[in-house]
Amino acid sequence: MTRVMAQLAMVMNLDKCIGCHTCSVTCKQAWTNRAGMEYVWFNNVETRPGQGYPRTYQDQEKWKGGWELGRNGRLRLKAGGRLRKLLTIFANPLMPSINDYYEPWTYDYDRLFSAPVSEDTPVARPRSLITGEPTKIRWSANWDDNLAGAPELAPADPVLRKVSGEVKLEFERAFMFYLPRICEHCLNPSCVASCPSGAMYKRSEDGIVLVDQDRCRGWRMCVTGCPYKKVYFNHRTGKAEKCTFCYPRVEVGIPTVCAETCVGRLRYIGLILYDADRVAEAASVKDEKALLEAQKSVMLDPHDPEVIAAARESGIPEDWLEAAKRSPIHKLIFEYGVALPLHPEYRTMPMVWYIPPLSPVVDVLTNTGHDGEKAGNLFGAIDALRIPIGYLAEIFSAGDPEPVRAVLRRLAAMRSYMRDVNLGRDRDESIAAEVGMTGETIEEMYRLLAIAAYNERYVIPKAHAEQGAKLEELATGCSLDYEGGPGMGGPFGEASGEPAPVAVENFHALKERQDTDVLGRADELRGRVNLLNWDGKGMPDGLFPNRKEES
Repeated sequence: MTRVMAQLAMVMNLDKCIGCHTCSVTCKQAWTNRAGMEYVWFNNVETRPGQGYPRTYQDQEKWKGGWELGRNGRLRLKAGGRLRKLLTIFANPLMPSINDYYEPWTYDYDRLFSAPVSEDTPVARPRSLITGEPTKIRWSANWDDNLAGAPELAPADPVLRKVSGEVKLEFERAFMFYLPRICEHCLNPSCVASCPSGAMYKRSEDGIVLVDQDRCRGWRMCVTGCPYKKVYFNHRTGKAEKCTFCYPRVEVGIPTVCAETCVGRLRYIGLILYDADRVAEAASVKDEKALLEAQKSVMLDPHDPEVIAAARESGIPEDWLEAAKRSPIHKLIFEYGVALPLHPEYRTMPMVWYIPPLSPVVDVLTNTGHDGEKAGNLFGAIDALRIPIGYLAEIFSAGDPEPVRAVLRRLAAMRSYMRDVNLGRDRDESIAAEVGMTGETIEEMYRLLAIAAYNERYVIPKAHAEQGAKLEELATGCSLDYEGGPGMGGPFGEASGEPAPVAVENFHALKERQDTDVLGRADELRGRVNLLNWDGKGMPDGLFPNRKEES
């Protein structure tokens, strides 16, 4: 019987992203605006082409993130399996350094007010947030911002190197688009499989990938294992941290901070139902270009009576099933067919998908004497777009241009069809038919993409009170932690013996623990201090003998 599980997912419409970084700033203020996380951006917006953040993170020949197929055709971690991790557990070289991210800084603003009176205007010099010493700014999380393939930086873009024969770095052919990124909350997360202590886990009720701060031992294998480099190391607490999909918000039906504050209304959040028993099989498809369809085959139709029956058997609540039926994610991926995953070739089966950008083409056609909104002209210009299809294909479809071309044709068809509608002309159903759609479907897609009403963008079911125990005390949360699954077994991971239930630290508790000036209390249950969870402030009770008692 099909083992149906639910997954919260996101789609971003890159055709509407203006690169304002509002999502990054609000996420920073909510989650990583504290000591030890100065360099961390759970959400960042990259300019493409560009090196990204951290630099060249897409070069898996260098960083060894994600999965690969072994000689026996089974999945294995690109960075090595259990034996390799055991041998290198105290030294992990396959990890970005602070220079690959950037050394965070602030400015010596006090000097502007405290400097003595002089003929020269005082200057607020940059100081490192890590050492406190004066520093020279050389890099940042958005250093490539708006550079559009400048020759000084673009050659280091791993994706651009793959299509160097197709793309010429000439001013006349300059192109760019923005790529917002968060954790992909994958169906087959390599970060979870890489964790020796079992601290990384995938919640069984909604698929969100989290780090249990009490179990994390700071091995940092998860940083290596994630091909998107969306797991970070807090150098103050010695723990790994990552995007939480704002689970305290989505549990009560509120969108993530990045989605809530998005200026362009380009983010969509909804529920996807999938067959957990087929994840390993789909991720093991030999042909990388077939991985997109393999992942889509794992996702289930929420309107199918058999799927609904299996979901009920798996314990998925009725209101979650209704939310899955209204999910904008399912519509954008299947009904409209315009959303694609980020680097499916990493075999992690990511659940943050993207609508590729339809680069400016109307003005170009108009300037050459053509009707820039006519369907035939738009379709003919798809392969001559300023943003090369080959470049988009390397990002969203493992190098296969056909899925990208199909998406761009549908976006162009929507533009042409809706022009007639908005001008009061007769609807030209041939435009819709040419891309395998109907006029009614195109109008529905237009409403979702262009108007983007709040309650249609976000269809987020609330967590159930009866599932509270699962939310707070999870014995195991990885949907792949079963016999034959690609998760870690043997001496590592949740498969090692009987896992002990652990408390999931929420945002407020984490913030209080890392910001407070009060000493952490000792582990009263065992009568000793847990040094691995001590934040280094002061001396907890029990660390040293009490001198007053000795006297």
